[in-house]
Amino acid sequence: MSKLTRRGFLGALGAAATLPGWFPRLAFAAPGRAASQRDTLVCIFLRGGADGVNVVVPFGDRHYHDNRPTIGIREPGVGPDRAVDLDGFFGFHPSLGPLKEVWDDGALAVVHAAGMPVNNHSHFDSMDWMERGTPGERRVLSGWLGRHLAAVDAANTSPFRAIGFGDLVPASLRGTIPATSLASIADFHLQGFEDQISRFQGTLAALYSGTTFLDVQALQTFGAVGRLTAADPGQYEPQHGAEYPDTDFGNALKQIGQLIKADLGLEVACVDLGGWDMHDTESDQMPGLLADLGAGLHAFYADLHDRIGNITVATMTEFGRRIEENASGGTDHGTASFMFLMGGGINGRKVHGRWPTLAPEALADPGDLAVTTDYRTVLGEILERRLGNPGVEQVFPGFVRGSYLGVCRE
Repeated sequence: MSKLTRRGFLGALGAAATLPGWFPRLAFAAPGRAASQRDTLVCIFLRGGADGVNVVVPFGDRHYHDNRPTIGIREPGVGPDRAVDLDGFFGFHPSLGPLKEVWDDGALAVVHAAGMPVNNHSHFDSMDWMERGTPGERRVLSGWLGRHLAAVDAANTSPFRAIGFGDLVPASLRGTIPATSLASIADFHLQGFEDQISRFQGTLAALYSGTTFLDVQALQTFGAVGRLTAADPGQYEPQHGAEYPDTDFGNALKQIGQLIKADLGLEVACVDLGGWDMHDTESDQMPGLLADLGAGLHAFYADLHDRIGNITVATMTEFGRRIEENASGGTDHGTASFMFLMGGGINGRKVHGRWPTLAPEALADPGDLAVTTDYRTVLGEILERRLGNPGVEQVFPGFVRGSYLGVCRE
């Protein structure tokens, strides 16, 4: 049998079709500092166009119930299925009750009437533009998070620097900085093939045992894998009584918590929660999705409470829904929606942004909640004040922002 060489091994890696399904993809990072001192950013994309006015309910707007006689959420009061009062005008959907504790702690804020200034009511276009950070522009191929990571590259060498939970790397993470897509942390452990892990690591260690640039990169990656193994993902126990929902979304947040606590250099994590395209029976579909969202965020906040001062969570959705309910008890594609912001550096217990009202003359054509806050204004403030990136114009090319809303603590 011929001796395995580095060139031969790399050639085998190139022939991916010949490798077993459990074989991992390696991305060796540049050498340097192993962890970032910036906030860890967790981006949650609510795919399908979430109905913001039934999530954060403007019960104080007299036009709300006029447009939603059957699917509208009742104002706060005694009895079930009523909005959870926030400030006397806005309230959470009742399924988001667990988040009231985070709100009262001052670690959760809302930006209402947020979205893109360009919208054609297309899921594909709107999601693509939002993740690229270039509404209406298709020529920019990278994502806004990919450009952010490239701009603040302080030699964080961790292969866990940018993670997307799912089958594909999110469009927002595309760029020059490698990002890893995981269905679960188990994927990074060769899906449990312990005997294969030791042989695989031994082979790589023998091949990359020198002092070249590639050797150093490889050894740093092996170290990260070792630290993750030492964290014992299979035996992870959340802290402070946190109970994550046993769903794909809940498990993704739980694993992000594991990665943060393992101090592996995680800077950005992306998670999807889909199913928001509710053209019919919205009252039947929305409570379950919001319960998953609320329980997951509450558990993450409790579990990471000791570190929440260096964590920022932001939700977004490609567009909102039409204000008037349709004949099927649902809502059609709209324009503006909402954003949740959570973390120790968030100016919480407040609904930020200018409320445009639901008066007919204030609606965007053809009957949508108008955008009064460009979502890039919110993300730009987070980038600058929590993630140490003053180059917002590089992350969002062509964007001219006004004043920040003050969503981040100084």
